[in-house]
Amino acid sequence: MTEDGESAEAPDQEELPQDALPEEGKPVSVRAERGARMTPSEAVRDMRITLPARGNRTLRELVDRVNRDQSVKALWHAANVNAVTRLQINDHSWVHIQIVTNIGLKLLRELRRAGVEPGMVSDYGMRQEDAEVVVVLGCLTHCLGMAIHRTGHEEMSLFLAADRLPRLLDGLYEEPEKTIIQAEVLQTIICHRSDGQPLSVEAGIVRVADALDMAKGRSRIPFEAGRVSIHSLSAAAIEEVRITHGEGRVLIDIEMNNSAGLYQVDNLLRSKLRGSGLEQFIDVQATLEGQTEKRLLPSFRL
Repeated sequence: MTEDGESAEAPDQEELPQDALPEEGKPVSVRAERGARMTPSEAVRDMRITLPARGNRTLRELVDRVNRDQSVKALWHAANVNAVTRLQINDHSWVHIQIVTNIGLKLLRELRRAGVEPGMVSDYGMRQEDAEVVVVLGCLTHCLGMAIHRTGHEEMSLFLAADRLPRLLDGLYEEPEKTIIQAEVLQTIICHRSDGQPLSVEAGIVRVADALDMAKGRSRIPFEAGRVSIHSLSAAAIEEVRITHGEGRVLIDIEMNNSAGLYQVDNLLRSKLRGSGLEQFIDVQATLEGQTEKRLLPSFRL
């Protein structure tokens, strides 16, 4: 399958392990909610990151190492417990990590097709494959700090990632390139916050990829628990996010079932895209499916 066939929302189907995604017809956060109730051993056993790493041996080995790393997986589990069980906000499980990572890799490859060079190539004279490593590691570790607390989680993700990056990269890179990779990954982490200032294409990609995990599955927990807000209502209105290429640009096509989804697009996605450094290369289009809008809320009282 060519890059045209790679999915932005999830890995290629032939690469998916058994139970890698929720049962057919159930939203992604069903799995996140169930995972939050597991013991640590049960939770990490169920985790396996898959992505289209064909043609990049370094990336393939890196993902294999992450899939064997119980410490990284334990942090994903703790992040999900804090998000789902304790704060009752949207999915921050390994499923969120997998979706964001695949979106980030798709964005990087589509931007390359549009003629955009990542910082690893333009600034360091390294390879496109190395840029893929930076983006994937940034996506995999961007919210490790949620294992500690929601507040300031970006800063806490920095030191949790910094402790683990050396062993994940050991033998894949030698110095000084190994340190450059780590520094660039840490930049992607700190820049994914709303007031972040990405200095590289890779950091901008991780920032935007995180915002693009907006489909309705992530809203189920707060929405069905009765915590109705514009955030949960608008997320429930997003059916699908697709990433394709146009004339020298990347097109993000967002399908909605209700106009409330515009809040996700205009407020949340716009804030992440603005200042990412990618604005001139990305077009966003939101469309309403069908003839009528889906009824999301029968009534609301203050």
